[in-house]
Amino acid sequence: MANESQGNTPSPMSRISKNLAFWILLILVPIAYIQGTNMRNEGIAKLAYSDYDEQLRVDNIAKVTIVSGKELRGEFVRDYTAPGKAPAKRFITTLPVTNSDRELQRLRDKNVRVDAEEARPSFGQYLLAALPWIVLFAFWFFFMRQMQANGAKAFSFGKSKAKLLSGDTPKVTFADVAGCDEAKYDLREIIEFLKDPQKFTKLGGRLPKGALLVGPPGTGKTLLAKAVAGEAGRPFFSMSGSDFVEMFVGVGASRVRDLFEQGKAHAPCIIFIDEIDAVGRHRGAGLGGGHDEREQTLNQLLVEMDGFESNDGVILIAATNRPDVLDPALLRPGRFDRQIVVDSPDYKGREGILRVHMRNKPIAADVSIDALAKSTPGMAGADLANLVNEGALLAARRDHDKIYMADFEDAKDKVMLGAERKSLVMKDEERRLTAYHEGGHAVCAIMVKGNDPLHKVTIVPRGRTLGVAYTLPEDDRVSVTRQQIEARLVMAYGGRAAEELVFGHDKVTAGAASDIQQATGIARRYVAQWGLSEAIGPILVGENETEVFLGRELHSRRNVSERTAEQVDAEVKRVISDAHGRARTVLTENRELLDKIAAALLDRETLTREDIALLQRGEELPPRSSPPSAPIAADPAAAALPPDFKRAPPMLGGPEPRPA
Repeated sequence: MANESQGNTPSPMSRISKNLAFWILLILVPIAYIQGTNMRNEGIAKLAYSDYDEQLRVDNIAKVTIVSGKELRGEFVRDYTAPGKAPAKRFITTLPVTNSDRELQRLRDKNVRVDAEEARPSFGQYLLAALPWIVLFAFWFFFMRQMQANGAKAFSFGKSKAKLLSGDTPKVTFADVAGCDEAKYDLREIIEFLKDPQKFTKLGGRLPKGALLVGPPGTGKTLLAKAVAGEAGRPFFSMSGSDFVEMFVGVGASRVRDLFEQGKAHAPCIIFIDEIDAVGRHRGAGLGGGHDEREQTLNQLLVEMDGFESNDGVILIAATNRPDVLDPALLRPGRFDRQIVVDSPDYKGREGILRVHMRNKPIAADVSIDALAKSTPGMAGADLANLVNEGALLAARRDHDKIYMADFEDAKDKVMLGAERKSLVMKDEERRLTAYHEGGHAVCAIMVKGNDPLHKVTIVPRGRTLGVAYTLPEDDRVSVTRQQIEARLVMAYGGRAAEELVFGHDKVTAGAASDIQQATGIARRYVAQWGLSEAIGPILVGENETEVFLGRELHSRRNVSERTAEQVDAEVKRVISDAHGRARTVLTENRELLDKIAAALLDRETLTREDIALLQRGEELPPRSSPPSAPIAADPAAAALPPDFKRAPPMLGGPEPRPA
């Protein structure tokens, strides 16, 4: 059957052969005509005027025809034979002087019959005149061929670009998806609806119209849709939201209609639209009037999902990471009956995702998936896949036969912090300043209650930073307390406070720019959004401080009074000043520990949690297993760094949690 279906569908090579044959035929026909004309012209002698004059004197000219007064065509009385040529019955020659009365008189004297006619254009002249039109027609012909749909329809602008997954498509099943068990459960129920609808309809249930997958980027929404396609065993159409809208007006609505017509023809089936926010944005989002192609596409989608005509057996699954901008009419029950949240995985989910990505790779015995899952909070499925892939590439670069835990740890640092810049050579004074800066972050992270455990401190340049001190939570966190927020602020200002304490105010650098940016953002939310300031109280100030969503929020923006804004600014400054002062106090009380950490960083460049614990207990660090590698010669362009690249912000491990 497969061979028959393939035989009925013209292949691209056969279409190219047909086009080539058409143009070869178009060129060969005039060539054949010209050749035939030339053959008919055989037996005609092209005479020089002197030869013609000689034949006229010997009475061998029977009759002539003067063409446009310039050319003579005639017939011989007797066959004329030129040296080396075949005998000729007719001749052609050119008069040296047009309209010569003397020539006419000579012909009359010889009793030669004389005719006259106008010159007629040859076929070649006709072809040359028609050549521009032929080129124009050829261009139009090929343009229309490109616009044809399946070789039978004139235009394909309004046809859906949805891809129907066939049986030979590599299947992804729910076994390949981990970390989102609730989403898999809801989608599995939809698959059971398709396979055995009687099980649910006998109790009065109806087939759901649609399911919307909502979640941050990289959490596996598209992968879930692929798994549904692999599990359902039913026709599965996939399309992107951006495929609906083109430069031509009305194309989007036409493609929506065509998509659902295909779905009805293959019902029961599943239609998947990725990034539906491209066409499903809130209507009225533009300023001014006029026709909005995207809104017409959305209107048609609303009608097809739940309009006057029913689409029984067609289930729509869509994915987006921007549910806040979708039109409410699209989200109501009857269109998208279910909104399935695909959030960042927890510890168990990360462990499952890591196992899925490691199952086909040679993993060494020292690899602890449990430890990797615990040390990667906030990472989505795509981040974990990238982590495993970076570990495999790093192991291959090191000529390992397997992927070891050290490879995964180094890959994790590369993914979270950036690649090491070993080519950057720093002056001793700058290295010492960087060591104290990161040591200040580390001491504040250890000594201030509420901070997550310190994971690593390094002064090795990574990415856009010259040093990093970052923490990792011991477990997954969905909320954060006031104590933890204030501890994070203290840690953020630990680097600047250490510079002030050790080097004085005159030598404080601009390296704390990113620390200050982070801390200011946290402090402003602390006061204006989270309601943790006693002076402002538990109210929301400036609810629309993010970008305006035109058409929905422009007229509902509420301005904050100048007095309230001044109070908020004053309270933000107070929170930041308290955190900065507290950081100076902590570092002053623990100056000895700060000096030890800075000295160890200058010696080893990187300190782990265990190394810092030894220093905190006053013990000596064990000798290094191998000396640090010598830095590569620095790139001259790397010496000129902007001021905000001089220090790294404290890495706090994962996305910012929601306040409790």
